[in-house]
Amino acid sequence: MISPSEKPRILVVDDEPVNLKVMQRVLAEDYRLAFAKSGPAALELVAQEPPKLILLDVMMPGMSGIEVCQALKEDPATRAIPVIFVTAMNDHDDEYNGFEVGAVDYITKPITPALVRARVKNHLSLVQAELLQQAHIDLVQRLGSAAEYKDEDTGEHILRMSHYSKLLALAAGLNEAHAELIRQAAPMHDVGKIGIPDAILLKPGRLTTEEFEHMKAHAQIGANILRGSQSPLIKLAHTLALEHHEKWDGSGYPKGLRGEQISLEARIVAIADVFDALTSKRPYKPAWPTADAFALIADQAGHHFDPALANLFITLEADILAIRQEYSK
Repeated sequence: MISPSEKPRILVVDDEPVNLKVMQRVLAEDYRLAFAKSGPAALELVAQEPPKLILLDVMMPGMSGIEVCQALKEDPATRAIPVIFVTAMNDHDDEYNGFEVGAVDYITKPITPALVRARVKNHLSLVQAELLQQAHIDLVQRLGSAAEYKDEDTGEHILRMSHYSKLLALAAGLNEAHAELIRQAAPMHDVGKIGIPDAILLKPGRLTTEEFEHMKAHAQIGANILRGSQSPLIKLAHTLALEHHEKWDGSGYPKGLRGEQISLEARIVAIADVFDALTSKRPYKPAWPTADAFALIADQAGHHFDPALANLFITLEADILAIRQEYSK
């Protein structure tokens, strides 16, 4: 049995008390309800305790439902709250205006109780799914940061290289969803560093041959950590962890993949990662000037990097530098 305090809170907004009572009868058993008879009163209640969903009348005196929805969507704190318009109007233009200002659905009066309950349940399920997806993404990014926790610039490095990766992916012709998935997975590329001793990770100088062999193991360690998930995000993170040190000419590790044997996503992330590593201060080196880093990317086109992607990255210099500035301490 769910306690009353655990029930999702829904705000019902209508200037007609009889309509509020109807909604109370339909929804009170499953939800915690709040009621408002005007737009300003609704906004005040939202500010006090944001609901999980709002059922909003369109035609109200003073402040219309359209105006209330606009105010909610203009405020970052309330933008994500789903709004369902409940209205006696049956005009396609009015529906269009409602969707234009950010409503997720329309319910026409007189209401059908089963339809109201189904629509409310479906939209609350979507909210929960989005929250779980965001938690999934946050966890991936935090685990990526944990892998390099002792690096004083880790947080910014993770942000910069993931945004560089998305920018390059879009420029290479990938669609928004694919590019965004790369951005989300990129922070996990070095998760295998969790298994590398600090004496090697933080050594303020060149690694010996033996130490470098230990360091190289982080690619396989990361892949082992991420192996076996059915999540598209974790599956891509597995690929990036395993392949981000492979090189176009076959001289990389751990498998010595060559050219297009390396996944496109890993070829993208490799460029973004190296560029940001070069332009960041590390225990073993000072930060390079960005011009020198771009020059190295160009020089290594066809050797370390996919030549087409490397050349494309260089054309994005202005956008790359803007990202760098935005995500620098």
